[in-house]
Amino acid sequence: MGCTGGYLTEAHLRGFERYKYNCIDTGFVSVYIMHPFWNYCVKFLPKWLAPNLLTFVGFLMTVVNFILISYYDWDFKAANDKEIGNTVPAWVWTVAAINILIYYNLDGMDGKQARRTGTSGPLGELFDHGLDSYSAALIPIYIFSLFGTQDLPPIRMFFVIWNVFLNFYLTHVEKYNTGVMFLPWGYDFTMWGVSGILFVATVFGPGIYRFSMYGITIANVFEFTLIGSGMVSSHPIIARNIYLSYKNKTGKMRPMWEMLRPFFAFLWLFVITLIWSFCSRNDVINLEPRILWILYGTIFSNIACRLIVAQMSDTRCDGFNVLMWPLAATVAVCCFPYYEQVFGMDLTADGERWIVQGLTIFSTLAHWHYGYGVVSEMCNHFHIRCFKITKQATVDAEQELQAEEEQLSAKALEPTAAEIVEEV
Repeated sequence: MGCTGGYLTEAHLRGFERYKYNCIDTGFVSVYIMHPFWNYCVKFLPKWLAPNLLTFVGFLMTVVNFILISYYDWDFKAANDKEIGNTVPAWVWTVAAINILIYYNLDGMDGKQARRTGTSGPLGELFDHGLDSYSAALIPIYIFSLFGTQDLPPIRMFFVIWNVFLNFYLTHVEKYNTGVMFLPWGYDFTMWGVSGILFVATVFGPGIYRFSMYGITIANVFEFTLIGSGMVSSHPIIARNIYLSYKNKTGKMRPMWEMLRPFFAFLWLFVITLIWSFCSRNDVINLEPRILWILYGTIFSNIACRLIVAQMSDTRCDGFNVLMWPLAATVAVCCFPYYEQVFGMDLTADGERWIVQGLTIFSTLAHWHYGYGVVSEMCNHFHIRCFKITKQATVDAEQELQAEEEQLSAKALEPTAAEIVEEV
C-alpha cells in the first residue's frame, strides 16, 4: 500500500493478534433506542460495503461541516452584531445538523456491518476511534459560530475544546488500565444535542443564542453544561472503574506511574498550548483562533491515536509526542520575552500568523502520514484491505451465521424439562 513510516513494532503487531474487543454500553439511549435502530438499518446495506468506508464517510461529514462554516465565519465574528444578526446562511445550519446525524449513525452502524460481513478486527476499531479523536476537535468548533467572540471569547473557546479533549481521552485512559471500553452515555446526548442546537438555529434563527438574562448568556449555559456534565457523569465513573479494576484485579494491574503515563503527553500539550494562548507576543489566540484549534486538535488526535494503539496492542504508551517538539520550539520563539533585544526586531503579527499556519500544515501532514502508515502496516500484516471486503471474509461470515442458525434450531428442537417429565 505504498511507503509507510514503520510506526508499528513487532510487539504492536503481536499484541493486535491477541486483541479481543471488550465493551460495555450502559447508555439508555444507545441500548434501547439507537442499537435497535442501527440493527434494523444495517440490513439494508450491501454486504460488499466495507465497514471502514462507513466510518470514513461519516468522518468526512464532520470535515464538510468545518469547511462550510469556516467559509462563512472564519474568525467566529459572524454572530457579533445583534442588529444585523448572524451572517451565516440558515441553510448552512441545516446541512451541518444533518451531517452530524449522518456521522453519528454511520459511526454506530460500522461495527454492526463488520460483524455482519465477518470483517471485525483491531483495524476497524483503531480506524473508528482514531477518526473520532479528530472529530472531537472539529465538532465543538461549529457551535462557536453561533455565539461569536463577544459572548464566547477565544480564550474560553480554548478551555471548551480542552474539556472535549479530556472527556474523549479519559475513556481511552480507562481502557488502557482496565482493558474494557466503557462507552460513555453522554456521547449519545452530545450528538443529539449538537444536532438539535444546529436545527434550532435554522428554525428560530441563530440570534436566539445571543440571548442573555442578568448577565448570563446562552454561551455561559453551554460552557457550564458541557464542563459540568463531564465532571458529574463521566470523570467520577471512570475513576471508579479504574479503582475497581485494581481492587478486584481484573484490569492490567500496571504500576502507579505506568497507570498515569497516558496523562504525560496530554498534560504536556495542554501546558504548551496554554503558555502560547496567554503569552503570545501578538495575542495569537485572537489573531488565528480557528487555525489554532485545528493545530491543537491534530496533535491531540495523534496523541490519542498512539494511546489507542498502545491499549489495543497491550504495549506501553508514549510519555511524550514527537509533534510537540516543533510546537514547543514555535511557542518558545513566539513567547520569548526578549525577542526584540536579541534579534533586533520584534515578531510581527503577520510573522506569527505565518508560523502558525506553517506549523499546522506540517503537523497535519505528519499526522496523516502516521495514520496512513499504521493502517497500511496493519493491512499488510493481516492480509486485508482497509476499504474492501475480501470474498473469503464474506464466505466465513455466511458460514458463521449459518452455524449460529443451526445451533438455534437444534436448541429449539430439544425437549424441555417439563416435556421430559410429562413423557416419564
